[in-house]
Amino acid sequence: MKQKRNMLVWPVMMSLVVVSIEIAAAQSPSISGMYVFPKRGQPAEQQQQDEMACHSSAVEMTDFNPSAPPSAPPPSQGAPAGSGARGALRGAVGGAALGATMGAIAGDAGKGAAMGAAGGGIVGGVRGRRQGQQQQAAQQQATQTQQQARLQEYQRAFSACMDARGYSVK
Repeated sequence: MKQKRNMLVWPVMMSLVVVSIEIAAAQSPSISGMYVFPKRGQPAEQQQQDEMACHSSAVEMTDFNPSAPPSAPPPSQGAPAGSGARGALRGAVGGAALGATMGAIAGDAGKGAAMGAAGGGIVGGVRGRRQGQQQQAAQQQATQTQQQARLQEYQRAFSACMDARGYSVK
């Protein structure tokens, strides 16, 4: 009796596993990164063909392909080469002037100028690098914002195409 029940349980269990896999596959995101559901009972093969056609159409319309790796960012315009060195030079000049003044008061303007130049150079170099990093971060943020806008434009085009073919897109 137990063996007969096991013979019945296995096919039922296998059917449940197959159905679960099919449901998961049907609900997985499409090439667009969005979820697509047929409204008119279209078979999976037809849905895949429609998705590919709408993907191609949306890429052509928007000149953006979400499945392709992002394009290389434009050359950095924010942080000019040597901005840390220029900051160090400016800091050294300002530090030398301040150091010479302080050194003159203490009796040795040359030694004060040298110490002021060293300290000013360090501070200026740090400021120059920090400013360059801030400009680079702002440029990266702008690039990400632009990529997000392009993705949304692609998704609108893809959704419109799929909707016209009888699918719900989320």
